[in-house]
Amino acid sequence: MNLRGSRIRPHAEISTHSMNDIMFFLMLFFLIVSTMVSPSVVKLTLPSAKNAQTLTKKVIKLEISAEQRYVLQGQDIAFEELEPAMKSAVEGISEPTIVLSLDKTLSIQQLVDVLEIGNRLKIKMILATKAPNG
Repeated sequence: MNLRGSRIRPHAEISTHSMNDIMFFLMLFFLIVSTMVSPSVVKLTLPSAKNAQTLTKKVIKLEISAEQRYVLQGQDIAFEELEPAMKSAVEGISEPTIVLSLDKTLSIQQLVDVLEIGNRLKIKMILATKAPNG
């Protein structure tokens, strides 16, 4: 009697049929998520202030319109002339502060360009916001 040869040996088997479905859903998920993310675009909406604060120091107002018109203390200035105009406006002020009022359609780069000028001149810059009602 040969018991060893007649024994049926079970072989190990792993079912991978559902693995195809899982991989397909993972691939779909990553494709959809990757199209939603656009790293080169930064959308900025200006915040609105609920509690308005008033400044007691001498401040200088700089407005930038949607047409990129720079208005410093009520005078139209070209961007190339902005740095010398800001320098002369803050002359004699111990802690110069400029309040920036920008149109919401302007890009971040235009804000950063103005902030760089203020940083070179060591001027404190404050970004003004609109009231919640408009």
